[in-house]
Amino acid sequence: MPGYVLAIDQGTTSTRAIVFDEKLRVRGVGQQEFPQHFPHPGWVEHNPEDLWESTVATIRTALADAALSAADIAAIGITNQRETVVLWERATGKPVHNAIVWQDRRTSALCRNLAAGGNESMVNERTGLLLDPYFSATKLGWILDHVPGARQRAEAGELAFGTVDSFILWRLTGGRVHATDATNASRTLLFNINRNEWDEDLLRLFSIPEALLPDVKDCAADFGTTDPDLFGVAIAICGIAGDQQAATVGQACFAPGMLKSTYGTGCFAVLNTGEQRAVSRNRLLTTIAYRLQGRNTYALEGSIFVAGASVQWLRDGLHLIERADETGRMAAMADDGEDVYLVPAFTGLGAPHWDADARGAFFGLTRNTGPNEFARAALEAVCYQTADLLDAMRRDFPQASDTVLRVDGGMVASDWTMQRLADILDAPVDRPVILETTALGAAWLAGHHSGVWPGMDGFSARWRLESRFQPQMSAKERDRKLKGWRDAVNRTLSNHS
Repeated sequence: MPGYVLAIDQGTTSTRAIVFDEKLRVRGVGQQEFPQHFPHPGWVEHNPEDLWESTVATIRTALADAALSAADIAAIGITNQRETVVLWERATGKPVHNAIVWQDRRTSALCRNLAAGGNESMVNERTGLLLDPYFSATKLGWILDHVPGARQRAEAGELAFGTVDSFILWRLTGGRVHATDATNASRTLLFNINRNEWDEDLLRLFSIPEALLPDVKDCAADFGTTDPDLFGVAIAICGIAGDQQAATVGQACFAPGMLKSTYGTGCFAVLNTGEQRAVSRNRLLTTIAYRLQGRNTYALEGSIFVAGASVQWLRDGLHLIERADETGRMAAMADDGEDVYLVPAFTGLGAPHWDADARGAFFGLTRNTGPNEFARAALEAVCYQTADLLDAMRRDFPQASDTVLRVDGGMVASDWTMQRLADILDAPVDRPVILETTALGAAWLAGHHSGVWPGMDGFSARWRLESRFQPQMSAKERDRKLKGWRDAVNRTLSNHS
């Protein structure tokens, strides 16, 4: 039997394909960026064809990089940007509109109106989510209402909806499989995470025709095979999970109380709470961490919309840096006497504030403020936002009080940022040897289901620590910094007076 597993990691700004061998080692990589579209302020879109074409291209690149053929691949796992909405024709596979991305805020007013109508408690009880444009349902409703004829065609069964995983799966299988997994379904505002099914009352609330919806499977399951015309042979597709849940799996956070945080475009902290869902009283999300053999493992999640994106903004918007990896060195050179705070609410604030109308701001600027201070403020903003999430998690789930944070994503390569994160959290931060944890999680789901890789215990035993960052900042300094951050956030909230 082939001993290699291929992971498709379809992200917000790029698509990657990674080939892992039977010892979980990376053997081949392909990566391709694709355009972002911003039709109006607060709107973010992707061309679904870009997502598909970059997927096929990166798979071929990764196979070539590994000097393998498709026949050497035992299984494919898919992980994806969550909440992003694609609507396409069943007959042709052609999208009827650009994908509306998870960052998009065009349905903010609708979400406020639904909340004002007293709907949020029901939505939260059934989905674990809040009424926010971040999630899929209102974006899907927007397409149905704004593309001529879309709603009628949807009700007639001519159209298919999916998060990005569903669209990629449809295309990979030549239109034979319309499915998703429980983690992606749990991010739509349409899926009842208690009963593991699409919810009729929620479909009615958001005016979504049931005929649009994909089948919902476990994260490790038979999702069909690729069309042989794509890569020469049919490859089994055996795993799907949304990117943050895949990273949770890839970090081997299988026990209640284990916590991971991924630092990419945004930042997402996920805390395993076991088979009983934890109810948040601090505006965190309850979500499905993974579903295996029909049984849910739940998690509390805190979502930060802007993490690495603020470093991109320093580079592409302000032109203060040429490369993202310059920021750690610059932050280390910043003036300690300058207390500059960046609240990166470029697309609103996520957990625990959930303020779609907040906008970004700098505080504490002086004539001495320069590029180094801006770089430090951007990196520290990620640390402060993580501290807000961890504080809420500890209040909701006391077992997290002495947890170690496992980190991954592009930003964690910076030693300065990881040390500052440990200082601000007053908790150890563990960086693993394998940083491609999102892809690794998707690969493990597929590899385990196909019999190539071991179960949870064997996989956990292979997790390896690269560096542990211990807190070094004094309690007095930490408290002073956090007080300044919270004051800056309060001044940024849309209801601030």
